[in-house]
Amino acid sequence: MEILRRELIYLWYYFSVQFEQIFGWWVLGMVIGSAVSVFAKDYIHRAFRSLQGKRLGILGVVVASVLGIASPLCMYGTIPIAASFSRGGMKDDWLAAFMMSSILLNPQLIIYSAALGGAVLTVRIVSCFLCGIVAGLLIRCFFRDKSFFNFSGFAEPKSRDNDPNLLVRYLKNLWRNIRATGLYFLIGVLLSALFQRYVPTEVMTALFGGNEALGVLMAATIGVPLYACGGGTIPLLQQWLWDGMSVGSAASFMLTGPSTKITNLGALKIVLGIRRFLLYLAYVMMFSFITGMVVNLII
Repeated sequence: MEILRRELIYLWYYFSVQFEQIFGWWVLGMVIGSAVSVFAKDYIHRAFRSLQGKRLGILGVVVASVLGIASPLCMYGTIPIAASFSRGGMKDDWLAAFMMSSILLNPQLIIYSAALGGAVLTVRIVSCFLCGIVAGLLIRCFFRDKSFFNFSGFAEPKSRDNDPNLLVRYLKNLWRNIRATGLYFLIGVLLSALFQRYVPTEVMTALFGGNEALGVLMAATIGVPLYACGGGTIPLLQQWLWDGMSVGSAASFMLTGPSTKITNLGALKIVLGIRRFLLYLAYVMMFSFITGMVVNLII
């Protein structure tokens, strides 16, 4: 009984320290994320829609990737709005760049990822931006004369942020945000406390700390089953980085995690079909692996 009590005290200590260090970033991310969702989302989507018909070429892929990161929508929200863009004549390569970067990152997650430090935050933003661009360029090269997406059956989503009172509209969005991410945040902090208490630092350093391809590949692979929500993985990543995980391994995890999140995969399989869905998975794993290796060579 005394041993159990002592272990609980240790776990509470690790939990409370981690919670204090990252809680402010989580709150700030939600506050800013909800503000973007309520007050800026329509402007972002109108900016993307305004690209239709313009002769931007490859530059349109770059702009689309930027706007995808700025968009606060999750994948289930992005696909219906992408369907409306497609019906309006938006090119598939621009849609691919927008959707890919939108899956990987949003304003809330950018703020939250600042808890990992400036270097990791920069790597996350740049890698997600480039992942969207490369996805768009691949569609442009190999599917120029045929459609890549099938958006049949998708209607433009109805916004839930429609209360006439702006403050009430914002508070409702913020509350939905708390309910959607709060539990995952607490689970992530708890898991990081368990890792800190029971997993020796040498283990994490041996597995993910070097520049070896195996560490990057393992990080990319565990991102597939472990990622449930950005709010839950930031505490884990923070702890793993402290324990010796390389920035390249963290970058691979941050790319494969959201892009293979089970709800995102279910939505993508509908619009891609099985063959192109498999191409998507191969692209995500290859890009995350190469990114991790390159980051480890640079940092």
